[in-house]
Amino acid sequence: MAYNTRSRDPLLDSNMQAAIERRGKELIGIVLLGLGVAAMAMILSYTPDDPNWMVSTDAAVQNWLGRPGASIAAPLFMVVGWGALGFGAIFLAWGLRFLLHIGEERAVSRLIFAPIAVGVLSVYAATLVPGADWRATHSFGLGGLFGDTAMGALLTLLPIGSHLAVKLTGLCMGLVTLVLAFFVMGFTRAELSRILRLFVLGIVMGYSAILSVLGKGARGASDAARMRAQMRAQRRAEAEAEAQAGAFAAEAAAAPRVSTAPSVAINRSIPAAPARYDDAYSAQDEMPPLAAPAPNAVPPAPAALRATQEPRVEPQPERGGLLSRMPSLIRRAEPIADEMPDPELVETYPPDFEDDEISDDRIRARIADAVRSRTRRGQPEPEAPVDDPTKPLTRGRGRGPQPLIFKAAPPVAAAPTVAQAMSAGQDEIALPPEPPLSRHVPAAAGLKPEPPLRAQAPGARRAEPEQMVAPGFEGAREDEAAFTEVLEEDYGDYIESNVTPYQPRRAVGPVVAPSPAPTPKPAPMPEGMAEQDDFGGSDDHDDVDAYDDAHDSLDDAGHDTGPRVIPRAAPIPVAEPKKVVQNPTRKAPQPSKRARAEAQPSLSFDEQEQKYELPPLSLLMSPDTIQRHHLSDEALEENARMLENVLDDYGVKGEIVSVRPGPVVTMYELEPAPGLKASRVIGLADDIARSMSALSARVSTVPGRSVIGIELPNDKREMVVLREILASRDFGDTNMRLPLALGKDIGGESMVANLAKMPHLLIAGTTGSGKSVAINTMILSLLYRLTPDECRLIMIDPKMLELSVYDGIPHLLSPVVTDPKKAVVALKWTVGEMEERYRKMSKMGVRNIDGYNGRVEDALSKGETFSRTVQTGFDDETGDPVFETEEIIPEKMPYIVVIVDEMADLMMVAGKEIEACIQRLAQMARASGIHLIMATQRPSVDVITGTIKANFPTRISFQVTSKVDSRTILGEMGAEQLLGMGDMLYMAGGAKITRCHGPFVSDEEVEDLVNHLKAYGPPEYMANVLEGPDEERESDIDAVLGLGGNTNGEDALYDQAVQIVIKDRKCSTSYIQRKLGIGYNKAARLVEQMEEESLVSPANHVGKREILVPEQQ
Repeated sequence: MAYNTRSRDPLLDSNMQAAIERRGKELIGIVLLGLGVAAMAMILSYTPDDPNWMVSTDAAVQNWLGRPGASIAAPLFMVVGWGALGFGAIFLAWGLRFLLHIGEERAVSRLIFAPIAVGVLSVYAATLVPGADWRATHSFGLGGLFGDTAMGALLTLLPIGSHLAVKLTGLCMGLVTLVLAFFVMGFTRAELSRILRLFVLGIVMGYSAILSVLGKGARGASDAARMRAQMRAQRRAEAEAEAQAGAFAAEAAAAPRVSTAPSVAINRSIPAAPARYDDAYSAQDEMPPLAAPAPNAVPPAPAALRATQEPRVEPQPERGGLLSRMPSLIRRAEPIADEMPDPELVETYPPDFEDDEISDDRIRARIADAVRSRTRRGQPEPEAPVDDPTKPLTRGRGRGPQPLIFKAAPPVAAAPTVAQAMSAGQDEIALPPEPPLSRHVPAAAGLKPEPPLRAQAPGARRAEPEQMVAPGFEGAREDEAAFTEVLEEDYGDYIESNVTPYQPRRAVGPVVAPSPAPTPKPAPMPEGMAEQDDFGGSDDHDDVDAYDDAHDSLDDAGHDTGPRVIPRAAPIPVAEPKKVVQNPTRKAPQPSKRARAEAQPSLSFDEQEQKYELPPLSLLMSPDTIQRHHLSDEALEENARMLENVLDDYGVKGEIVSVRPGPVVTMYELEPAPGLKASRVIGLADDIARSMSALSARVSTVPGRSVIGIELPNDKREMVVLREILASRDFGDTNMRLPLALGKDIGGESMVANLAKMPHLLIAGTTGSGKSVAINTMILSLLYRLTPDECRLIMIDPKMLELSVYDGIPHLLSPVVTDPKKAVVALKWTVGEMEERYRKMSKMGVRNIDGYNGRVEDALSKGETFSRTVQTGFDDETGDPVFETEEIIPEKMPYIVVIVDEMADLMMVAGKEIEACIQRLAQMARASGIHLIMATQRPSVDVITGTIKANFPTRISFQVTSKVDSRTILGEMGAEQLLGMGDMLYMAGGAKITRCHGPFVSDEEVEDLVNHLKAYGPPEYMANVLEGPDEERESDIDAVLGLGGNTNGEDALYDQAVQIVIKDRKCSTSYIQRKLGIGYNKAARLVEQMEEESLVSPANHVGKREILVPEQQ
């Protein structure tokens, strides 16, 4: 009978303990901040006249902390002087660190050097020259007695003059003080670099702000000076212009007025205004012929030349009405000075913009021409044909005193404008075409006039407009924008019903005139334009009335209640294809605490010297060297549509609702039509792969959803790196006891499994599928996370190739087992170890290895041992029970992981014993901390038996050769469609199956890791693992495994062996081993037992035995 104490759960869980720890650190930070503020106040308010425990005066206490502050400050200043400021700075710095949780773990290793930093600061203060007030009240320097003493010692050691020595010592001590101050306050190199960058950035931004302020002031002064100079130049130009105008008027008045014949001829060629217009308009429209210039008179300079002679004054933008802005919007471009030909005898009209009584019809025509010119400027223009350059251009419509003359662009026959059609009335008159309307462009801009338009078909396709903007166009754009707004609001109906936009034209460069060509005939006016430009009859009067109403509304601003809405045709909606690509938001993998600690440089005394150190991540390949490949959304959309067509060809109705790209494969989620069986789609995997030109395709249902997942491989696979998974928080900061880095799933997320929860793992796959590489990654996962005291390994490698490289690492319990006969012994020792652990845990009253190790840790921390009181019997004399106390030495039990690389070879040698050992371990070894990882390249039913499958719920299947093998390992198809090279299916606990891509580990990385681990010394092997237990212990193990184990002829195996020998007349250890399927040791013991029973003779010189039992009939 045993008396055991019952285990108790901890009072607080881990989250609550962590929260309490954080609040405690924050409380420490607040206390340190308070001490720092008090220390700084006490030191800064120090006065030597304050009464303290060393000085007694009648003066009032001036220290901010009163008499206690003065009593503490006086001895501090006497010892270290102004170096006492270091205490306050250190308190404040570490108070902030504890409060903000920034580097508080470095407190102990850094604060050890705090007295040294204060002493160095005191020596530096001693190098400074004190003031008269300090010397009058103190007998020591600014560094206190310690600073003076250390300074004196340094001056005597330096072989230079005192003055230079003081300067040199002060410089050196200042630098040392600065370095120690940063170190003691806990700053790291990264923090200092960030502070330096912020400091430099602040200096640069401050310097930039100063330059900006100074630049604005200088810019304002220069603008004011430039404005004053322009005003003076403007006034000077106006005075010169008035003087020239007066002189020219005087000369013109003195010259005789002569009328020439050509002028009369040209005047006659102008058609008369129609009779339907009023007399006042006709009188105003008729202009008298201009007088010929005097022979001695100097003709006025062209506009382009005057622009170069006189300073240009920028006109102020006007915000008037529509009629006041119309002249500047309908003005033609002036010719360039360089291309201006000699003056011709062409009659021109004086400008008539100042006339207040303008006809409504002319204004309406100008509005239409302005709208057309705005339409032409935003459209491309076709190449203009080259005509006879010798034929002069006729006069314009009287827009100014300068004639519009082109040098290299002769006119092309075109339809007459709206204004000309209105002037001609109902008569069809073919006039020479007018140049296109344009804005007024200064000659200095260097722009050449555009050639006239060529009539195009109404249905001609428009090209993309090419806008050429020159300097000086901004004001014209503003006027045009304002004009367009007013025009659309007040005259939108008229414009839409009576104005036909010009057809597209293309912007061309300068045209080089070839040899003279015959002048083309005038082109006929398009029908649409002729209909719209016909203003005769009653329609014209209606339009005039409409314009009058619009003109009245423009003048009366308060009459219009709101803007007129122009009805427009609604755009036809175009159905866009549904977006099915769902790119997962791949977050950057968060590094674990260990990865961040390895990335930051640290001093040697920051880390405590340990007996064993986990291997660094730098031994593995960096993920930065891997090239990432990502498919575009357009390519994925195209593949989805193609897959839908392929499925439709096979009679599968459905829709691809989602596309999830991954590093190796892309999964297309199919929403099948109602009534469609999933098995029908799954059976089309090979056909889908062939139609999509893919290596393979895997089709399976998605657990928990109504869709079917179709997985197709990417054109370029992305290699998964083990270091990226080990450095992630999923692995580094996890609470798993035995974490295994499996790889990445389809979406690219890291997959980490817990071997302690599996509790055993069965791996299957053909040769070259990545099975051995996956075993290496699992072993490296354990080595990177656990020490030899926490986890021990037993490796069985019958192939003698894959696991032999790990021989000699400190985690091994025995050398790598390569002999299949020894593997049976190692597995039996594992069974015996499991039984022994269960006995220990039962004595302690715990249920698993974690509880046992927790008890051991508590006992070791308290320095205690375990004791157990057991009733051993009764006293013969008194009959009272007898109790004995058993002492148990507390010793932690490590996890044991048994790794078998090839199980098929073991099953061929000793199938029954191997199966019995594996079955026993798989059933009971979880609670004792013993776990199995078994792999095979032949997943057949004779290797993976039903007993093994029942006890290994967690399985991983790599690429296999047939669907039968896939059903054997996973219970369903799909493993035969894998891509190989690490592509696997992971079935956790018999539940859903997840596709995973295992990481790659090269042989060089494994060798570097093994060499790093071997540097910590030789491993501590246990001899019993390979030698086996004694006979009594082995018999107990055999009894547990159901293999018998007695030596008195009562063993069932012995009887079977005797029957085989008598029947076959053969007796050898290997023969018995093959016939019974047992281990070598068991078969040898059976042969020895038959020899002892005189059933067989001893072995002769060639190893043969004679059968002494007569043959049975």
